Amino acid sequence: MSFLTRLQNLFRKGGAKLGMVKSLVKITDDDRVAIGQSEYDRIQLAKSYYRDDLPNIWFRNSYGERRQRPLSTLNVTKLASKRLASIIFNEQCEISLENPEFDKFMKQVIDDNHFNLQFEQHLETGIALGGLAARPYVDDQNNIRIAWANADQFYPLRTNTDNISECAFASRSTRIENKQTIYYTLLEFHQWDGPDKYIVTNELYRSTQRQVIGDQVPLATLYPEMEERVEFNSVIKKPLFAYFKTPGANNRDLDSPLGIGVVDNSRNVIDAINYTHDAFVHEVKMGKRRIAVPAEMLRPGASYGNDEPDEAHPRVFDSDMDVYEQFYGTDDLKITDLTSDIRSEQYKSAIDYFLREFEEQTGFSAGTFSFDGQGVKTATEVVSENSTTYQTRSSYLTQVELFLNQLVTAILEVASTPEFFSDGQARIKFNADDDLKLSVHFDDGVFVDKDKQRTDELALVSAGVMPKKEYLIRNFGLSEQEADQWVAEVLNEQPSFNSNTYESKTDVDGDTDVEAE
Repeated sequence: MSFLTRLQNLFRKGGAKLGMVKSLVKITDDDRVAIGQSEYDRIQLAKSYYRDDLPNIWFRNSYGERRQRPLSTLNVTKLASKRLASIIFNEQCEISLENPEFDKFMKQVIDDNHFNLQFEQHLETGIALGGLAARPYVDDQNNIRIAWANADQFYPLRTNTDNISECAFASRSTRIENKQTIYYTLLEFHQWDGPDKYIVTNELYRSTQRQVIGDQVPLATLYPEMEERVEFNSVIKKPLFAYFKTPGANNRDLDSPLGIGVVDNSRNVIDAINYTHDAFVHEVKMGKRRIAVPAEMLRPGASYGNDEPDEAHPRVFDSDMDVYEQFYGTDDLKITDLTSDIRSEQYKSAIDYFLREFEEQTGFSAGTFSFDGQGVKTATEVVSENSTTYQTRSSYLTQVELFLNQLVTAILEVASTPEFFSDGQARIKFNADDDLKLSVHFDDGVFVDKDKQRTDELALVSAGVMPKKEYLIRNFGLSEQEADQWVAEVLNEQPSFNSNTYESKTDVDGDTDVEAE
């Protein structure tokens, strides 16, 4: 760090104390943020469960001393979020637009950003924490990229319970300055000034404490090429971001536009699962084979307690064996087996009971998760279309479609704005007021018996109520051109018959002969 930078920081600290420099402890301290800190405390708690970052277990040993040990958990938050995300959106899903130009452009953006894979991963965290956000931007090569933000990085500004039109994105970074860890927080504000002016503001904050946002510093400290304020007049019509909210009401804060995760209403049962599993693991550890023996049997030296055996009293037990425990006692102390039975069935039944409660609270069908003593596994039975899981998935699909509509609109808005590109050339022409006509094809394979579907539709083809082309597209994943080629080749392979192949001829004697030409 240069002398000039240190001098600037010194004056900046003094200015902060006098109120001349903007300073924040929490991002929610900013007057522009419309959400209270309690919502983000809730999100941080849910994040701890999702990361499996839970506090240690405190207990008292046999001497009454307080000790602690790591909590042995079943991370059902991660399990449920991943399971639900995979059946909602995966690599088999397709996004299409009615406009051919927009459709081709979006497919290229989706491929360049590996969107299907990225969205499934971020959707998992969104389900766990209650929401996620995304925004498009243009990189140094004039390519449109998608930046993702977790629930704890997204802050609504002006909002109602149905729509978020303004927000702030927060990103944290660290640097070592003068052998000290410095925490920088970049805040990117998206705001409207009237119906036609869209403003993006960037602010940088510096702190020496992890839990404090700190004092505002010049943006050029870390981002010399980034503009502090960008205005778009009569160019942007829709927000340049998209927010995914989990379905259902936020019963923690009825006025909050943020969603709630799988942890928020099931934390008690998750704790019950973890504590029961921890007790089970601890009992297995404590219930290992133990045999009490007189101490003299394990220390046979010439003098009592000598660890080194002598020639007259050699060591008779394997030195690596840990089943024997030494006890001091009288001469009548015998070798005693102290091993007790492990209550495995009781623990498995208890964990399975709490898992069924977790399934009900998170919207999964009964039996989705089962416990076999070795871990948690998904159920093997086929999930039907009238199951609880299917209904829960349907609720999420509505929110996913809304999110994708917002994101595609934002991408097309960026692509049609010349100011975002270094060459000053827009990539497409797009009017956000027009109907986007977005279609999303979700993969329903997990809920459909493919073999039964193929058999049923083949019967429809045989009955003449389903075209062969449609059957090939639905069951073999062919394009329309490939299906047409298949049908044409099948027709060419069929033998052709001429109606005049056989003729009836009358002989001179009046007999009728039938012969082939």
